[in-house]
Amino acid sequence: MEFRTGNGYDVHLLADGLPFFLGGVKIEHTKGCVAHSDGDTLIHALCDALLGALALGDIGKHFPDTSDEFKGIDSKILLERSYCLVKERGFSLVNADCTILLQKPKVAGYIDSMRSVLAEILEVTPERISVKATTTEGAGFVGREEAVAVYATVLVEKK
Repeated sequence: MEFRTGNGYDVHLLADGLPFFLGGVKIEHTKGCVAHSDGDTLIHALCDALLGALALGDIGKHFPDTSDEFKGIDSKILLERSYCLVKERGFSLVNADCTILLQKPKVAGYIDSMRSVLAEILEVTPERISVKATTTEGAGFVGREEAVAVYATVLVEKK
């Protein structure tokens, strides 16, 4: 048995009037992410963690923001494709741990839905997907409500 860990980090600026997706769930808010895709910061960090675990580069290498193919794409598709690359190499997800840094809106009520969406794509039970959220107590670009950031860590195994 072989284990690998990967970590990912993503940030997206927030702007008025855009839809806000996080963890595959649409969240009601006055702001959304500025992005080439749908801007799902949690999924982008998770993709980077999965790709990083197998030294496959990052999300930009596989899904460049200069490509019309990925303009406005649902990030759940990017996660499916990233996970396919992991599975093609004989690995599967053991667990994922994600931390959202966001001042507003509060997302605690959406976390169970996020875990279910992500677990389905990653072919595990929701108990293997951790999603936590925190504010930065008003500090920095997150605290000023200018952006959302997410850290993600994964453990994958090859049997």
